[in-house]
Amino acid sequence: MSTKMLQTPSQTVGPYFAYGLTPKQYGYDFKNLATNVLENIPEGKEIISIKGKVFDGENNPIPDAMIELWQNDGENQFFGRFGTGTDSENHFVFQTIKPNSVEGQAPYVSLIVFMRGQLIHSYTRIYFSDEEILNQQDAVLNSIPDERRNTIIAQKKGSIYEFNIYMQGENETVFFEV
Repeated sequence: MSTKMLQTPSQTVGPYFAYGLTPKQYGYDFKNLATNVLENIPEGKEIISIKGKVFDGENNPIPDAMIELWQNDGENQFFGRFGTGTDSENHFVFQTIKPNSVEGQAPYVSLIVFMRGQLIHSYTRIYFSDEEILNQQDAVLNSIPDERRNTIIAQKKGSIYEFNIYMQGENETVFFEV
């Protein structure tokens, strides 16, 4: 009698994201556990948008990555999720509030990147270009070599913060071991 070896969920990557984690975004009739528009935003807080793409080592947009946003500024805690495959240009987009500074740290949000060919997700942060003074004082941001810091600073363009993620190559985003 032979035993057939099947893949387990931890060994599969790709469509699992759309079907199981971002179903409404991809047109499935299942309830999302989280979306890119963060809920329960306190009244009176300014809503910001963070928009970007995920690129591979050859600077090609990755059409099937999934991004999670985690935000905790001591006062507000938010979680969002978005796949890059439903926007015609493969963007991810989040609507949230700009985080507060905590204990003198620069405001930031944490991102987790899931994608095909990557069995362990990648962690990074988004800092904000219009927080120059706090960015100069932030211990984590300043532990990164000068020439690489810009890879985790979102650029404000109008009412949108633009933040692209480069998985490899010359512009590779700084990722953290967690």
